[in-house]
Amino acid sequence: MRVLIAPDSFKGSLSAIEVADAMAKGVLLADPEVEVDKVPMADGGEGTVDSLLVANGGKKVYTKVLDPLSRTIESFYGITSNGIGLIEMAAASGLPLIDSKERDPLHTTTYGTGMLIKEALLSGCRHIIIGIGGSATNDGGMGMAQALGVVFKDGDGNVIETGNGAFTGLVKDIDISGLLPELEGAVIDVACDVTNPLCGPTGASAVFGPQKGATPELIAKLDANLSHFAQVIHRILGKNVSDIPGAGAAGGLGAGLMAFTNAKLRPGCEIVIEATGLKDRMSQCDFVLTGEGQTDFQTIYGKVPVGIGDVAKELGVPVICLSGSVRTGFEEIYNRGVTSALSIATRPMTLSECISRSAVLLERNACALTRLVLALKK
Repeated sequence: MRVLIAPDSFKGSLSAIEVADAMAKGVLLADPEVEVDKVPMADGGEGTVDSLLVANGGKKVYTKVLDPLSRTIESFYGITSNGIGLIEMAAASGLPLIDSKERDPLHTTTYGTGMLIKEALLSGCRHIIIGIGGSATNDGGMGMAQALGVVFKDGDGNVIETGNGAFTGLVKDIDISGLLPELEGAVIDVACDVTNPLCGPTGASAVFGPQKGATPELIAKLDANLSHFAQVIHRILGKNVSDIPGAGAAGGLGAGLMAFTNAKLRPGCEIVIEATGLKDRMSQCDFVLTGEGQTDFQTIYGKVPVGIGDVAKELGVPVICLSGSVRTGFEEIYNRGVTSALSIATRPMTLSECISRSAVLLERNACALTRLVLALKK
């Protein structure tokens, strides 16, 4: 029997690689003769680089960039064995990089993300995959664009030195003559797991602003600033990025990438599935183990288990979703190719206990499930 193991990370507990390793231990504990194919997954957030490097080979490149508050930090990007650049914007402009007391989307910037894109391009990558989950920013990609050579000016003709949530509302002119030449002809795929537009009640500021520290009053200002920024982009560059699904991802970085790099936004899980050759690998398996930290009503909106389920449904392969917790509304995933969804909690326990014992619980449950599948196949 052959088993495909393709989980997302258990955020706050285990990386996707660690989850896959724990599941694999459990499968082999049930029967050492089972063939295991591990493909750690991601949807564009934390772990995307590692997932694609595991599947395709390559290396991680460490470099210095600016964090969301323009402080120098060590970050990284990846280059696969076939030369594809891999970037997680969270590694430069992510919320975990700043203390909760420092969260202020009016002043955070995506400049560091632009630095990573620039380094990947200058290293020779002509195809870049960038995951944009987990941002601390709301600058519409203005900082990112500055790092790539775009110059923004205010109404008095003064150059705006820092792109952030406050200064998007001051932009009156955009000069792209200094844009990095290596962008010409480069293919940039943006792994995006949301479909929010740039502005309005379902836009970047209203939906994601609060988790980044925005008050209701600040949300209104940020939204107005992004709306203004989009209008200037449309007037000068002729690109209407405001209403495109996903434009509001990562505080409007989705819109900025489309405006200044001609990037294309795609569902993050779809990109990872394609880049890892998951469909071909799944076609050779008897069943699939996937999972995530919490499976609930949100999972249906492009999360890893339904991405896996969609492929499995087409191939007729059963999928078991083994997650940290299974909560209200999870049943919708059964319409998307997932055969069964189970929690790793084997008895009443606190969240902290479940998190601390995740690896052991995954191993035990994967073992029990494999034994059941083997028994049913006899």
